[in-house]
Amino acid sequence: MFSGLARKLRTGGAVALLGGIAFWACGGSDAPERTGPTSTTRPVEDLVMQAEDFVNIQAMTPVGNHFIANRLGHLDEALEVAQSATGGRYPVGTIIQLVPQEAMVKRQAGWSPATNDWEFFFLDVSADGTKIATRGADEVVNRFGGNCSSCHTLAEPEWDLVCEKDHGCAPLPIGDDVILAVQQADPRPR
Repeated sequence: MFSGLARKLRTGGAVALLGGIAFWACGGSDAPERTGPTSTTRPVEDLVMQAEDFVNIQAMTPVGNHFIANRLGHLDEALEVAQSATGGRYPVGTIIQLVPQEAMVKRQAGWSPATNDWEFFFLDVSADGTKIATRGADEVVNRFGGNCSSCHTLAEPEWDLVCEKDHGCAPLPIGDDVILAVQQADPRPR
């Protein structure tokens, strides 16, 4: 539980928040009352995925022919973008997978401007779980020798690098029936 919290709270604001909680818990109630304006700035969020964070895609939310999740609690926002007729920018923490062996994860703003802050993953999946074979921005290549970023950057700007049949990306060399079979064959436990 605490490792997930630590992953989500990787900012100085989180340190200040935890320090304030520790001060209060240790009897710091004699501190002078704060009278100035309070900060409404939200801490910067990021999601650094680990192998165990990737689950069977059937446990994710299906949208069209792919699956979406958001490990930071922004699933409704991610689904709103995914289902929009006009596109949008996905929130940090969004995970998108077409097949179990490949994933894209939205990182914090500025993480990789070249990939709209998407981190791409090539995964080894088995009944024992997931292993990350490779991860990164524009250098990740899948098992067929295709560069993830080079395909996704063909998506029209309003689609935030997410490929679908009508988003500007090159068509996949396999049919929907093959994609469905690969999705249903995800060997990881649900």
